[in-house]
Amino acid sequence: MRLSIRHVTHYHYAEPALRSAQLLRLTPADDPYQTVRHWQLDLPAAATSGIDGYGNRYHLMMLEGTHDTIRLLASGEVETQERTPCALPGVLDIRVFLRHTALTAASAAITELAHACAGKGTLLEQLGRKVLEAMPYTPGATQVHTPADQALALGAGVCQDHTQVFITACRILGLPARYVSGYLLNENEEHAASHAWAEVWLDHAWHGFDVSNARAPDAHHLKLACGLDYLDACPVRGVRLGGGQEVHTTRADVQLIEN
Repeated sequence: MRLSIRHVTHYHYAEPALRSAQLLRLTPADDPYQTVRHWQLDLPAAATSGIDGYGNRYHLMMLEGTHDTIRLLASGEVETQERTPCALPGVLDIRVFLRHTALTAASAAITELAHACAGKGTLLEQLGRKVLEAMPYTPGATQVHTPADQALALGAGVCQDHTQVFITACRILGLPARYVSGYLLNENEEHAASHAWAEVWLDHAWHGFDVSNARAPDAHHLKLACGLDYLDACPVRGVRLGGGQEVHTTRADVQLIEN
């Protein structure tokens, strides 16, 4: 299917910022399941680009001089196909994705959840169902820096929380797992179009699983980036000097282009 994406991010500062830097992972790459037909970034300043250690394309934008707003727009069209397990391991040793991070630290509760599913024939489905039962989809219950163990203790979360608890449990079971950011064509308006899911190295291939929607990713999913956790793969990440209080809004719209 052919998808049209428009993703706009706004920052507004209560006081002028003296300078700021934005690391953007807003540009999808071609892979066996998606082909970028055209894509552009509309930014308030020039940006350098490159490929990070996980193979993600990034742009680094520096704003010098006082400013109290930033507007970032990513838009384009991508053709997607049904996703199947991918035997391409990626640029890093698979064992890298066994590492825990501050956002995906193992805890007693996540360990218990993981072992409750160990040995089951449909491990990913069983584990995904356990995570979703333990923490129903609840916008606003967590923040972007909420660790997996805290989100599980809250008993609520969104796609990034589901994904981080899920990949933490997989790593506890000895399965390399990575966090994936991207977009989702979804008729359910409760779920945001900016999305996250997991990929797990199992039987010599990466198997995707979308915990929030209790299914494997398919042609409705468009991949942006991957990493060990949210911070490695999030679409926008920045720092600034000055600015005071910040208001941050973002909206991603994904539409199907009819042939």
